[in-house]
Amino acid sequence: MERLKCCKIIVRSGVGIDNVDYKFARTRGIPMCNVPDYGTEDVADTAIGMALALTRGIHRQNSQLRAGLGEWLYTQAVPLQRLRGRVFAIVGLGRIGTAVALRAKALGMDVVFYDPFLPDGDDKSLGIRRAESLEELLRQAYVVSLHTPLTEQSRHCINAQSLAWLPQGSYLVNTSRGAVVDTSIIPDAISSGQLAGAALDVLPHEPPPDDDPVIRAWRDPNHPAHHRLIVNPHAAFYTEQGFLDMRTKGATAIRRALTGQPLRNVVN
Repeated sequence: MERLKCCKIIVRSGVGIDNVDYKFARTRGIPMCNVPDYGTEDVADTAIGMALALTRGIHRQNSQLRAGLGEWLYTQAVPLQRLRGRVFAIVGLGRIGTAVALRAKALGMDVVFYDPFLPDGDDKSLGIRRAESLEELLRQAYVVSLHTPLTEQSRHCINAQSLAWLPQGSYLVNTSRGAVVDTSIIPDAISSGQLAGAALDVLPHEPPPDDDPVIRAWRDPNHPAHHRLIVNPHAAFYTEQGFLDMRTKGATAIRRALTGQPLRNVVN
């Protein structure tokens, strides 16, 4: 950036901004913008899809039948609980978290969120409940869906201690950032029954190394967590329409800077 003498703007064609030193860019007089809304619906749909695949036993039954395990009966899924009235817990009620909340409400679930940076009122306007702490949220959760950026405060917010706050047999979905979860504890948590299943679109290292505990359990048909894990390659954001939005909105931000129009989504 020190070598950029005429730069009018830096655009991150995506939501996350942790791969650009945007604070230093401001000292150089360079505004930085992101595209915060290109994949909102797509990530929200994926989070809900993953939650349904876990809680309705869809993934587990498919996986076990394919492996030739058990009978061709509903007993493959036993026990399953009805979703209506159960707590869908959201960590981070930004754009995507809000979209997920609306979808979970449509399923008849009791939506509760924790977001210490959000002013009062969103819970009232959305018809959902607010938890005052992460512990309060997790202690009542049936499904936990993570929608927080990766910060020093959110890194490993799901760890051995916070996972123990969950009721036995809960489900974890992460479509935010991999390092928000200490993924090394997930296989044992599923083996012990603390988690009934987990779905991860993101991992701390992508692609993950072969010795990653989650990857080992996910690949090992003899591991107790094998049929209860869903792993995707950081693809929750992707649709053809979302990809077009990303590029179009990124280019529009550049056009605004070059034509002297007010900038949107300035992060610094």
